[in-house]
Amino acid sequence: MKTALITGITGQDGSYLAEVLLEKGYRVVGMTRRSSTGAMERIEHLLDRIELVQGDVLDQASLVAAIQSAQPAEVYNLAAMSFVPTSWNQPVLTGEFTGLGVTRMLEAVRQVDPSIRFYQASSSEMFGKVREIPQTEMTPFHPRSPYGVAKAYGHFLTVNYRESFGIYAVSGILFNHESPRRGLEFVTRKVSDGVARIHLGLAKELRMGNLDSQRDWGFAGDYVRAMWAMLQQPEPDDYVISTGIAHSVRDLCRLAFEHVGLDYKEYIVDDERMHRPAEVDHLLGNSDKARTQLGWEPTVGFEELVRMMVDADVARLKGRSVPRFDVALPASHA
Repeated sequence: MKTALITGITGQDGSYLAEVLLEKGYRVVGMTRRSSTGAMERIEHLLDRIELVQGDVLDQASLVAAIQSAQPAEVYNLAAMSFVPTSWNQPVLTGEFTGLGVTRMLEAVRQVDPSIRFYQASSSEMFGKVREIPQTEMTPFHPRSPYGVAKAYGHFLTVNYRESFGIYAVSGILFNHESPRRGLEFVTRKVSDGVARIHLGLAKELRMGNLDSQRDWGFAGDYVRAMWAMLQQPEPDDYVISTGIAHSVRDLCRLAFEHVGLDYKEYIVDDERMHRPAEVDHLLGNSDKARTQLGWEPTVGFEELVRMMVDADVARLKGRSVPRFDVALPASHA
């Protein structure tokens, strides 16, 4: 039985990846920080089937101990400070988690067992001010946030350890991927939650930032299958994972409101405070390499994804007794 160690297992991607690996017969070990052990809702249904070890990507010794304890054949590094707007407020911490954290993980793998296969969660935010549309594995990076810069550092460190030490290390350059397990601070979930609240009479408006920003959005459950496939190849390489179809935040709002029979224009309020200092305008990925070499294909389309998220939030809110109109929508950048 293969063992996989997942950092960031309590997050959206970590929970879906754990499910996929369990289906494939893996022993799954998740690494959690002491401070995150209370945030188990995404993996609560898996706790009797996985093991947890404590570790923190800010603490090298804890990573070495976690890898020695788990003895994994595969390590999936999904831990990061992953919310782009917050990276402007905490740029140094973002660099520590999202950039140097990768270095510590790779060093721990190199020290404990260099035969471990290592997956790094890279991001389309590395492309930033895009040099070409669509973006491929060869498109130059021009990140537009501390998060994107830190991800680019982690990406190149992964390439460096592969080339310098012969470690089987890959980066998945994943474009935006969403689900009902997405955090409320992210724009897709902010919209699905806001629409559900308005639909149920719990809120009257949804405050948004830049509606014209475009993203290539897919379903997180599809994207984690690509992570696993990357570590099964004869040679390590980097892959863009995307749908190849872009939608604007306006499209997202329109579809979400339409799903509950409402017109988004009647409820959206433009809030200048929610515009980013440097916007990433048009992320669109070309995942031909992954489709050809990994045999990967997305299975959930954008409209289906939006409906899935709105339905999940409506169901969640219906299960709660929330006072009407007393719910503050989470402040977030679009």
